[in-house]
Amino acid sequence: MVKIRNIARLFFIYIRYIIFTKLYGMKLHKTSRISFKAHLDKTNPKGVIIGKDSYVAAGVYILSHDFTRELHLNTQIGESCFIGINSIVLPGVTIGDHVIVGAGSIVTKDVPPNSVVAGNPAKIIKSGIQTRRFGQFVKKTV
Repeated sequence: MVKIRNIARLFFIYIRYIIFTKLYGMKLHKTSRISFKAHLDKTNPKGVIIGKDSYVAAGVYILSHDFTRELHLNTQIGESCFIGINSIVLPGVTIGDHVIVGAGSIVTKDVPPNSVVAGNPAKIIKSGIQTRRFGQFVKKTV
């Protein structure tokens, strides 16, 4: 029973990937995972770019347009990133590889690779980190 549920889940993830990439034209890597409750900007869908092995949690908004300033920009998330629940990534922001964005953060500026950011506006709270698939910390052996 568990195996059937897992297959069904992966099927729906794949269908959603096809809708985002083929129908909307978003640039999502096949191994990225987007929560079913995340919100990707469909006003400028070609501006949403998500890298390999990155995870976007529930309630996250990834914006690639600004209606008030009539801007349509690329918003990029690198490889092996984790975007925490209820975060907002504003248009034109580039998040580097191996980045963790804390829950409820509002990312207003570019984030350098290998760092942890949190807050409103998001600020670097740790750098020099390494993550693996879906933004999980790599445990260092001593």
